[in-house]
Parts: sequence; structure tokens; C-alpha cells
Amino acid sequence: MAKPHTCTDPKHHVHDAKGFVTAVERACGERGLRLTDIRARVLGLIADAGQPIKAYDLLDKVRDGEGAGAAAPPTVYRALDFLLANGFIHKLESINAFVACHHPNAAQHSVPFLICNRCHAATELEDASIVATLDAAARKLGFAPQAQTLEVHGLCARCADSVG
Repeated sequence: MAKPHTCTDPKHHVHDAKGFVTAVERACGERGLRLTDIRARVLGLIADAGQPIKAYDLLDKVRDGEGAGAAAPPTVYRALDFLLANGFIHKLESINAFVACHHPNAAQHSVPFLICNRCHAATELEDASIVATLDAAARKLGFAPQAQTLEVHGLCARCADSVG
């Protein structure tokens, strides 16, 4: 069973791709999941990217890897589906790209993202009150939410400072 996550620091990101993959391997073992070589490779590439990465960019990187051969798009998409379904990565719908979830032991969850239009940084803004407020507002209207996607676009502090 996945552990609940209590981190609320939006600056906390995946900085060590190899360590992140190791943490996910442990989480998979605890949950009875199988992290295949291709899943681990895709996960490592996402974690190593340091910013959102698109599926076809992942495919190119998988093909460039040692012993990868002719990796087909369905192979990468199946790996992405597994990683998404188990909460190891997030998909940023507005830009059709993927980022590592910085806490692999947490259950799958909805979180708002702040996405910089200039440098493309994506910050996972963990604020349970935002998620709960959206859920409560939907239920009050008789709507039964199944998933939430909240992505706020703008400029990160670094890019905003360089403009001003």
C-alpha cells in the first residue's frame, strides 16, 4: 500500500534520476508491481530531463540508448501508461508532456502545476486545500469528479525577474 505524502515544498524536485529510479523500484517491490527495463529507462529519462518532456522526445532518447534497437512508439506509450497509472509520473495535459512525481511512495494523486511559459519549468504545487476545494465545488453541483487537472501557466520567479 502506498504511503501518504506530506511534502508541501514546491521547490522539492527530482535531482538524482538514478536514485529516483531506485526509489521507484523499491515502491514497485512493496506494491507487487514489475518495473521492466523499458519502464525503468523511460522513468530515468523523464527524471533526468529536469523539465517536462514529450513522448516522442522520450522515444528518440530510448532509441539512442545502448541496446535499444528499434523501440516503437507503443513500447514507450505502454511504459508511460504504467508509470502514470501508478503515480510515478504526471502528465501535463496542456503541453502534452511528462514529469517525474517527486515522491514515488505516495498514492496516485491530483496536484496543481505551475508551468513557466519561458523556461518550461513545471512545479508540482502540493496543496491539498486546492484539490479539496475543486472536488467540493464539483460535488456541490452534483458532479462526480474522477480526475483533476489544474495547470497554471505564467512565468516562474527567475524568468519574471529577468523580464523586470
